[in-house]
Amino acid sequence: MLTESKTDLYRKLPSVDQLARRAGLAPLVMQEGQVAVTDAARAVLSSMRNEIDAGRLDAKGIELALSHIDAAVERQLRQMLRYSLKPLINATGVILHTNLGRATLSAAAIDHIRETCLTYSNLEFDLTTGQRGKRDVHVERLFATLLQNSTQQLAATARSSLAEKKISTIVVNNNAAAVLLALNTLAEGGEVIVSRGELVEIGGSFRIPDVMAKSNAVLREVGTTNRTRIRDYEQAINEKTRLLLRVHRSNFEITGFTEQPELGELVGLARERKIPFMEDLGSGALFDLRSVGVTGEPSVLDSLRAGVDIVTYSGDKLLGGPQAGIISGRADLVARMRSNSLFRALRVDKLVYAALEATLMAYIKGDHDAISTVRMMRLSKHQIATRAEAIAKELSTSKLLVELIDGESVIGGGAAPSAVLPTRLIAISRDGLSADEVAASLRASHPPVISRVEQGRVLLDLRTVFPEQDEVLIQTLQQIAR
Repeated sequence: MLTESKTDLYRKLPSVDQLARRAGLAPLVMQEGQVAVTDAARAVLSSMRNEIDAGRLDAKGIELALSHIDAAVERQLRQMLRYSLKPLINATGVILHTNLGRATLSAAAIDHIRETCLTYSNLEFDLTTGQRGKRDVHVERLFATLLQNSTQQLAATARSSLAEKKISTIVVNNNAAAVLLALNTLAEGGEVIVSRGELVEIGGSFRIPDVMAKSNAVLREVGTTNRTRIRDYEQAINEKTRLLLRVHRSNFEITGFTEQPELGELVGLARERKIPFMEDLGSGALFDLRSVGVTGEPSVLDSLRAGVDIVTYSGDKLLGGPQAGIISGRADLVARMRSNSLFRALRVDKLVYAALEATLMAYIKGDHDAISTVRMMRLSKHQIATRAEAIAKELSTSKLLVELIDGESVIGGGAAPSAVLPTRLIAISRDGLSADEVAASLRASHPPVISRVEQGRVLLDLRTVFPEQDEVLIQTLQQIAR
């Protein structure tokens, strides 16, 4: 009897085709197309069947639902056509927030993408010869200019054979790909010597040993987790050794009873044994981080000046550009990577080259504030406090408690894990709501606002909020205060 009752209820529903071709939906069909409206109609009817099956929809409920079914289809269609990837306000104070897209692109980068990608471009076309060109050239010249100082200093000091070598750069889709390509090219079938204390795991359970295994290189671990000496590398070198590898511990620190060879010691050993030396920086900076109070995080120039043969680093971390993996170093070794068939599988497209070219151009011009990542790191506590005070004045209500407190911003993105930047935080609490409920309300706003929750309060750090977003943030908080 129960099954028959449900069957009778199912029969009250129109077919998908009948619903999609209702006169009330004709304007929606004209605007969005018959296929999209049909998909939305199918979803609405499926939902109603599920409600009937669960016993939550009776004959009266179906009659009511059918009287508003055109609006239901339209709501469903709007939901289906809504972008999943959306802009938001990052008020966490984490500059390179991996979950929030890491580095934001500069206005110049977006403009360059627009002007070169809305039409055809000379991505692989030599305008001088009229022949096929190479996509590398659009950024390699800029990298050559930026890295010139390192070669000049090496030539002056003659500390390594790299002083006599030209530095070259290629780009792949991320730093893991850069490491994979470099290891496969330089060490396939051979051994790569690396310290046990550097066998790191990055985001998403992605481990350096796994990358090495995929490259068909053999991992040769030396030293211990906390102490590795230069003689450990010396003793491990044999006829199968193809590469010495150093992995920068960019997302954690080992403190206490520790030891690690100086970079110069590893460079010297590599030169003595005529073995290439590669350093995976992870987050590669092209500016002096010490200028913003961050120490212990080597830049690409630091590594090349020290004589490292190959340096791999990310484009969307400290560099402040698009997601990319960058390989810089000895031109002869980079040329071998460029000719590796794996390079084509890992190469980047025109959007990345356009964004990266614009980002590098800002470095060449010395316009560091044009690069959002760098500009955020350079913001002073006073600058942030001034904005925080202005926002706090707009939020004085009986339900919303607003305080300004001292705090710390972090770089994030697996870069400089112990580095903190002093900041001024907006701490808010709402009468009748827990901190988690307030944070959830902020995430549900348009645009979503992502905050931190600590000690029962929601914390907002304006270091990672763009000044033009301040007014939107005020309006969102005022809604919560009502």
